Amino acid sequence: MKALEGVRVLDMTHVQSGPTCTQLLAWFGADVIKVERPGKGDATRGQLRDIPDVDSLYFTMLNHNKRSVTLNTKSESGKALFTRLLQSCDVLAENFAPGALDRMGFSWERIQEINPRIIYASVKGFGPGPYEDCKVYENVAQCAGGGASTTGFPEGPPVVAGAQIGDSGTGLHLALGIVTALFQREKTGRGQRVECAMQDGVLNLCRVKLRDQQRLTHGPLKEYPQYPHGTFGAATPRAGNASGGGQPGWIVKCKGWETDPDAYIYVIAQAAAFDGLARVIGHEDWLTDPEWNTPEARLPKIDEMFDEIEKWTQTLTKFEVMEVLNPLNVPCGPVLSMKELSEEPSLRATGTVVEVDHPERGPYLSVGNPIKLSDSPADVRRSPLLGEHTDEVLREVLGMDDAAIAQARADRAV
Repeated sequence: MKALEGVRVLDMTHVQSGPTCTQLLAWFGADVIKVERPGKGDATRGQLRDIPDVDSLYFTMLNHNKRSVTLNTKSESGKALFTRLLQSCDVLAENFAPGALDRMGFSWERIQEINPRIIYASVKGFGPGPYEDCKVYENVAQCAGGGASTTGFPEGPPVVAGAQIGDSGTGLHLALGIVTALFQREKTGRGQRVECAMQDGVLNLCRVKLRDQQRLTHGPLKEYPQYPHGTFGAATPRAGNASGGGQPGWIVKCKGWETDPDAYIYVIAQAAAFDGLARVIGHEDWLTDPEWNTPEARLPKIDEMFDEIEKWTQTLTKFEVMEVLNPLNVPCGPVLSMKELSEEPSLRATGTVVEVDHPERGPYLSVGNPIKLSDSPADVRRSPLLGEHTDEVLREVLGMDDAAIAQARADRAV
């Protein structure tokens, strides 16, 4: 049995933030019914296509394990079917622009009348406040949530992260909210609203930077590269590749960096493992030198220290550096490219990277479920074709016969 078996989700989401959430629920066994516009579907089906007239990887990698129905919610007969689906589902998930469902005639109050037990889950750009009616996309959320202002090098502009902390990050937050609301419903019998704002989600992932904002009022942030030779302003600054955990860390070059843009490794000069690190890079003299043998003494010379570490790492590949430093308990990690990650056998073995077969696209790689439950294994099934399960859902979920389904099609409700 899968963890969410028996839970039915009416998926009105599109693009990335919402589909990330509902795909996660589907991986854990929920029956996720993706509602799409007839003839068009989720906009990402056609975005960034690499093969003409085939669902894009953008869509397929965000909509595994779901069933697709097409439904014209602007028609009266379509609204009637939508109402019946609401009655039959445990969760409604959406990430429309603010007020979209209300304008369709399905306010939270109306949805509660239709199904008092339903969980109504929404992704929004901003919470209540001056920007609550604004549309938000990934990079907007990263900027508004504090991610961009604290990313990059001190002398450069704000930089957005390659990780989708705004879209996928908020989808993960929403999934937690949904299962929490479902758990509470077991005790109360009532549904409730679950809302996740993308700005809030990004800020939650940037909490250590909010920590540093408050620390800054009591003096300089000594683990930042601005200390002790630079200056601090009024806000948490950008810190390049510095470690945010209080231990000096930096990305250094490895053998082959001249031609390989990812021939780098992150090394943390943790105090507890400094003895081994100093010895292996040929600086055993640091261990008896009062100018080097304490974290306080090394702090003003962080740049010089990592220059010396880098002289050593450039003689080895990033994987060879790992082999040497890991037995010494020196925290380090190679900069892995998407190509390297896609080819890593251990990630295939754990289901973190999976190969999926698609009837039109053929085999493709995708990310599998990052959350592993010992008693609820997750399989990854291909994304649905547009409207592939319309008749199936109308028959199985709403109990409609062939004649009723034919009439719905004649009414252009589906």
